[in-house]
Amino acid sequence: MKTFKTKEEVIDTIINEQSILIVQDLDGVCIPLVQDPLQREINKEYVKDVSRLKEKFAVLTCGEHEGRRGVNRLVEKAFNSKTTAKENGFYLPGLAACGVEFQDRFSNLSHPGLKNDEINFLAEVPKMMRSMLNIELKKFLPNLSNEKRNKLIDVAVCDTRFTPTLNFNEIFNYVKNDFLKVKDLQLIMEKIMNDLLEISKNFGLDNSFYLHLMPNLGTRDGREIMKYSTQNEFGTTDIQFIIKGAIKEAGLLLLLNKYIANKTGVYPFGEDFNVRNAPKTHNKLINLCRDKIPSDQMPLLVGVGDTVTSVKDNKDNSWLRGGSDRGFLTLIQRLGESYKKDNQVIFVNSCNDQVLRPRINGTDMKGVSDPNDELNFNMIINDGPKEYIEWFKQLASKF
Repeated sequence: MKTFKTKEEVIDTIINEQSILIVQDLDGVCIPLVQDPLQREINKEYVKDVSRLKEKFAVLTCGEHEGRRGVNRLVEKAFNSKTTAKENGFYLPGLAACGVEFQDRFSNLSHPGLKNDEINFLAEVPKMMRSMLNIELKKFLPNLSNEKRNKLIDVAVCDTRFTPTLNFNEIFNYVKNDFLKVKDLQLIMEKIMNDLLEISKNFGLDNSFYLHLMPNLGTRDGREIMKYSTQNEFGTTDIQFIIKGAIKEAGLLLLLNKYIANKTGVYPFGEDFNVRNAPKTHNKLINLCRDKIPSDQMPLLVGVGDTVTSVKDNKDNSWLRGGSDRGFLTLIQRLGESYKKDNQVIFVNSCNDQVLRPRINGTDMKGVSDPNDELNFNMIINDGPKEYIEWFKQLASKF
């Protein structure tokens, strides 16, 4: 039977190391999940605790730092000030947009690996999403008033700069007692996003973008597999239109590259390394680390995430494993094995009354993991972001 470490044991493991890097997802980990992403909130004390860790902490998120929907706005709102975070280095450092938006604690931004024509096309995507979704909802929910339909569209279209997203939580909630309707809406969401991929090809951007489904069931033929609605949960609620190559495991190496350069003055993978020129498989990413990072420079890695899935495929009795945090958490675990470091992998139960997700209950890991899963969690945070923030405060007080 799987046994997990206590919170104190994990803290002891971390503080006993000279060199550590905590790599943490945001939404569902330190920010509670909500149906309308514009209603998210971040805890001010948590933000202060992050700043105490300085270079020992980095975010790795498919959300974004900047823009009206960016986490920087949540930080400013928490302090009720546009200047406090900048003056004190309270912004959350690390990688956003799944690896193409980097910032330090003072919100100095860079966009490693992005091209101008891609940025320009991404700026147009939310307008196209609105138009397409308006047409589809008129057909699918013909009795909706214009006002109600526009409100649902306002919430669904996330006009982020590098990862424009359709988030259907609010629309699913509108038909919440009918999971077959939710499934039909998932197909509409997927159709809109696939149409956008086709449009991008007309601008000579054939290999620039892909679709990131949250949560998903892994990949097949290079495409992420949708998790369809059941009576128990919505399944895939968001689809991001995202830069090809922007995956969290490649982002992990970019963070390592910057962390080690900060310590030694030398970028192990080169100064121009980014998620787009990074290797594409776990084995190749590990080999690159082994080639370029000596053991005495590799920090103890702590990975924290909430989006991990595993579902039985009854067709061939296999497991479909996915989730946007699975890749980088697995890579952290495998790097620990390779470097003989006691790397820590932490899972946060993010399911709540607003957003239904699979959750771990004691030793029951249904929907998240399975008996043959290579990813093993060291610790489970049972009660979501609130409990995680309490634990993080304990950890930060040691530095």
